[in-house]
Amino acid sequence: MSKEYNPDIVSVIDEEGKEHVFEELDRIETDNGRYVALLPTYDDPSEMLEDSGEIIILKVSEEDGETYLSAIEDEAEFNEVGKLFEERLADLFEFDEEDEE
Repeated sequence: MSKEYNPDIVSVIDEEGKEHVFEELDRIETDNGRYVALLPTYDDPSEMLEDSGEIIILKVSEEDGETYLSAIEDEAEFNEVGKLFEERLADLFEFDEEDEE
């Protein structure tokens, strides 16, 4: 039996109405909420080469039966969630260690 790779693709409409397509890498739930780690996808391979390769982490919320993804405004919350995803995805990605000020 062969295992095929079938990524979870997420389409997000931003505030200006522009559609962005991502591959969902992982999702977690903490005491503060639910979060997803996303990687942009591209139709044009040259756009992929120009991409920084950064994983995007967003907070998941629901309102009136609709699911919304939003930026994490609180720096401490973002750092906590980022570390959790980094630990979970370390086998798949190389993470740069940035100097903290």
